[in-house]
Amino acid sequence: MSEDLWPPHALDDPEVDTPPVSSTSGGVTLIIPTFNESANVAELLRQLCACLPATPPCEVLFVDDSTDDTPAAIEKAAADCPFPVDVLHRDSPSGGLGGAVVEGIARAGSDWIVVMDADLQHPPQLVPTLVGEGDRTGADLVVASRYLPGGSRAGLAGGYRVAVSRGATWLAKGLFPRALRGISDPMSGFFAMRRRAVTADALRPLGYKILLELAVRCRPQKTAEVPFVFQDRFAGESKSTAREGLRFLTHLAALRSASPLARMIGFGLIGLSGFVPNLLALWLLTHAGMHYLAAEVVANQAGVLWNFLLIETLLFRDRRRHRHWADRVGRFALLANADLLLRIPLIALFVGRFGLEVLPATALALVTTFVLRFAATEALVYLPRGPRAAARTRTTTRS
Repeated sequence: MSEDLWPPHALDDPEVDTPPVSSTSGGVTLIIPTFNESANVAELLRQLCACLPATPPCEVLFVDDSTDDTPAAIEKAAADCPFPVDVLHRDSPSGGLGGAVVEGIARAGSDWIVVMDADLQHPPQLVPTLVGEGDRTGADLVVASRYLPGGSRAGLAGGYRVAVSRGATWLAKGLFPRALRGISDPMSGFFAMRRRAVTADALRPLGYKILLELAVRCRPQKTAEVPFVFQDRFAGESKSTAREGLRFLTHLAALRSASPLARMIGFGLIGLSGFVPNLLALWLLTHAGMHYLAAEVVANQAGVLWNFLLIETLLFRDRRRHRHWADRVGRFALLANADLLLRIPLIALFVGRFGLEVLPATALALVTTFVLRFAATEALVYLPRGPRAAARTRTTTRS
């Protein structure tokens, strides 16, 4: 695709005609995830028909998780489109909107992939601009940004949503300064990328912030941005909920803990937080009349359960499928309680054999057992089992 074809910003002016594009181009695939957008798809396809050029070959792929008649509405509206329109309906919406985009990426064979929403808050007229900017700059990823001069977040309804969006942007950029360098709007759901720059197998999205997943896991070599005005919804209601916000925070934690060192730090911080439920349970049990030794044992399990739930959610969410949940709970509890049995002999060894004082010996034992427990937890609870056992697990899950 040459530099003078689909030029950047040519379609900002509706009076400018779109020039033809070289027939040697590998084409563009628009991936549009949908969930109950039947009132929007006809207008979306009408606007796409008005702005997409005849060449390079363009195709639209709706990845649909709807429970209404959206697939039928797409099929009806697609009859008048000059480009192919396909619908991939998912009975099981794994990964939410992000998972839908990943399934679309796996099926796309064009040189460029454009991801956009179906509610017309992302202006279809900007699609050629995104691809043209990528060709002009050689970028692998081109983001439509609300925060560049000329852009606007006007379509966000109310000050609450504006504050949440801005706060999420600051949080993401603070956690991933290198991966998001040059991206002013990592929360954008409107972007274009070269197919060669992304591997669908590397993506493990959770929720709707797929651009963040792509930028952090795939690390495109060069990025570019174009401004856009976030529009009002054409029809329907926003799918943004408090639950999606919680998913976003969980997604951030999973991305941030992707490296072994980050996982170890997170494991330690979660372990420290476990003292709170442990001490609270100990206080309740002793005040209820339980002997303090028995209360210590029972209260320790409260801390173990707390740690397990946070580790499952924040550190090893994508590895939970390797073992049944009861197997994971049992192994984790066994390792956590074995830590107590190992620590006392270690303290005795450091004091008696190496002549350390009690406090330094205790601190060293804590560090040693922490490292061992982290390694054992990762290896014995969350790493995949052998191929035969894994196959049995998949068979059991399907049945």
